[in-house]
Amino acid sequence: MCVIFFYANSDPQPGGYRLILASNRDEFFARKTVKASEWPDADHVVGGIDLEPGREGGTWLAIGSASGVFKVGALLNLTGEPKPRDAVGRGMIVADFVSQFDEPNSILNFNQSLLQDCTKYSAFNFVSIEIGPKSLPAQIRLLSNVPPTLNDFEEGKCYGFGNSLPGTPFEKVRFGQQQFSDIVEEHGTGTVEALSAQLLMLLKNKKKFWPDAELKRRAPNWGEELSALNVHIGDRGYGSRTHSIILVDTNNKMHFFEENFDPEINSLEPCNLRTVVHKHLGAI
Repeated sequence: MCVIFFYANSDPQPGGYRLILASNRDEFFARKTVKASEWPDADHVVGGIDLEPGREGGTWLAIGSASGVFKVGALLNLTGEPKPRDAVGRGMIVADFVSQFDEPNSILNFNQSLLQDCTKYSAFNFVSIEIGPKSLPAQIRLLSNVPPTLNDFEEGKCYGFGNSLPGTPFEKVRFGQQQFSDIVEEHGTGTVEALSAQLLMLLKNKKKFWPDAELKRRAPNWGEELSALNVHIGDRGYGSRTHSIILVDTNNKMHFFEENFDPEINSLEPCNLRTVVHKHLGAI
């Protein structure tokens, strides 16, 4: 189970942000992973890397940039759907999207190509964002493969997605999206420190939003345990193992923060938010 909340605007008000993104990765703690960093073979990309055998090189969330344009990709499992035989690993979808900058309007072409070949994967929601010159609106798309569907979303609004289809969000996603919207309204022109602190508080919210009919339908055995934004199921070795925050300001400077759960000490990193990178993404 994962959640993502974001606001994208190619030309925000002075002091605002072109991108505000907060996400939780829910996964088994034992799954081998490289923490978010610049990729050694593609230093224009920042994100974590999956090391699970057979899934190496994929990622769940990453941002790539070139010539002032940046792209964000995020993959969310669609819970409770049948798994196709010989399913292909989904993490390379994000890796391929954020790495490629060799054609104009690449977000549209990438998603249309993926839509034609998406049923070979286990069920997913793929969030893609592309932001370039201030004169052009941010492009936001969500592709789901059960059933194959591609939706466009307007810039300048707050969105939240999880492990269900966008038309039937879990209760925790409804709550989180409203809280995220309130944070953007109040702190969306504030400092990086103040905004990231508020976003982290949202991601670490342990309140259970239960009952939830859609979550119960999709996860009848785990539903209540999964109904918080910040999941922790200790006896199953599963939970919100990574909190990620990505901010891109009006000058196209990116601030990427991450906090990780360390199963060996049974707690989040003692340093709280780890600064992954502060990086200028190029002139706009």
